[in-house]
Amino acid sequence: MIAVIRIQGCARVKTDIGETLHRLRLRKKLTCILIDEKDAVKIGMLKKAINSVAYGKIDDKMIKELEDKRGEKIKDGEDKGKLKPYFRLHPPIGGFKKSTKLAYPKGILGKHEDISKLLVRMIWKLKQMH
Repeated sequence: MIAVIRIQGCARVKTDIGETLHRLRLRKKLTCILIDEKDAVKIGMLKKAINSVAYGKIDDKMIKELEDKRGEKIKDGEDKGKLKPYFRLHPPIGGFKKSTKLAYPKGILGKHEDISKLLVRMIWKLKQMH
């Protein structure tokens, strides 16, 4: 699986790229989706929006942790009880270590080899008070 995180916000995004991000369900900044590596349509959409997202391969352990900590259930309708197809994330603990405006070697946009490290810092969840 490939994790895709929207880094850029909505302001000054070209219309076609904004539409692509909307169809990928990356409608807000710091949202994440999971796509299959073999889905050619979504991979093509990802390549179109490469200057607004960070993506990379993640393992099953990371998928499980993402679903446990950041998964939201659908409250009504025929899919009631299933997880929503996107995850809302927090800003990374310690901030972004590289620029949010440049590609991967100098910044965080584009394809990552270590997207799991970024995800771990973004899926933290506060402990329940009660």
